[in-house]
Amino acid sequence: MIKFTIFGEAASKANSRKIVTIAGRPASIKSSKALAFENSALLQIPAQAKQMIEGDVAATIKIFYSTRRPDLDESIVLDVLQAKYKKGELIRRGVYLNDRQIKEKHIYHGIDKACPRVEIEIRPING
Repeated sequence: MIKFTIFGEAASKANSRKIVTIAGRPASIKSSKALAFENSALLQIPAQAKQMIEGDVAATIKIFYSTRRPDLDESIVLDVLQAKYKKGELIRRGVYLNDRQIKEKHIYHGIDKACPRVEIEIRPING
């Protein structure tokens, strides 16, 4: 089992998009808040957690926001936990290879004004 905490308020991936124009076409990109959380989270994942699990996994994620306002959205957290490849080459180790491996999820919403955070527990599923 892998267990750790990421400090900071997770951004909702769905509600944190902004529309920009790229080469004359509209595109949807992550907001600066989502990018900041992603960058901070990547630095906080312990090296020993980056085990590159290959089989199915179960995820328990407790997201503590500073207010009741944000929607419960774990998608940005799941993204930062997976390995990242570019042109078939590994550029970032992950807790698991791909978030498609998650076959069981337990997601919780909490409020902690003083210490917004994400408590993460990933465990392999045998069988």
